[in-house]
Amino acid sequence: MMKSLSVLGILRLVTVAPVLRFAVARYGVPPGSPTRSGCAGCGAPIGPATLGPAGRCPACRGRLGAPPAAVELALVAALAVLVLVDGTLAERAAVAWWLAWAVPLVLVDLAVRRLPDRLTLPAAAGTVLLLGVAAATGVGSGPWLRALAAGAGLALAFAATTLLFGRRGFGLGDAKLALSVGALLGWYGWPTLVVGLVLTSVLSGVVGLALLLARRVRWSSHLPFGPFLVLGTAAALLLAA
Repeated sequence: MMKSLSVLGILRLVTVAPVLRFAVARYGVPPGSPTRSGCAGCGAPIGPATLGPAGRCPACRGRLGAPPAAVELALVAALAVLVLVDGTLAERAAVAWWLAWAVPLVLVDLAVRRLPDRLTLPAAAGTVLLLGVAAATGVGSGPWLRALAAGAGLALAFAATTLLFGRRGFGLGDAKLALSVGALLGWYGWPTLVVGLVLTSVLSGVVGLALLLARRVRWSSHLPFGPFLVLGTAAALLLAA
């Protein structure tokens, strides 16, 4: 069973990687800028079929999108999480859907410190829908209602920090990512949600302190929170497996 899942995962990796690589290039632009449709250097159009793992424009060879092989490495990590997480077919489909959107979200947030609606909202909608299928075909409505409450509650809590603290709080992109994060973790139970948030906070704190000690950031710097939220969520899912 594990071998068949691995083979299937590799096939999906090959087919999904170009699409996600294009998503990173397209949406990895500063806030307020239009989405990218071509190379900033030569203007050559870009698409899933034209961007290779090297992360360079096919025409002028200028750097474009994610760093070389970053998408592929992130997908390998996502595949490992999917293989190790237990659950029904619908539950695993929900995890797979969320991971597929999480990969470009992490890379875009690292590059330009933003989490585009075109990535966060489909991630949330598909995750909730697939968890609803899992509820209807198996465990019943209880976990799904808990997932809805967790997703909405976490998103509102994140958004409230933006209203209260401005730039010192979480961004609205983080709040929209929290919709899918809260729903996915809430499906597995309130303790899993708490563990995910604790791991996220610890990871962000440790990395922030390390960068501060290395003088790579200042006390006033604001690190992108999306990658830590994704890593904390993935770790909590593995612990819940």
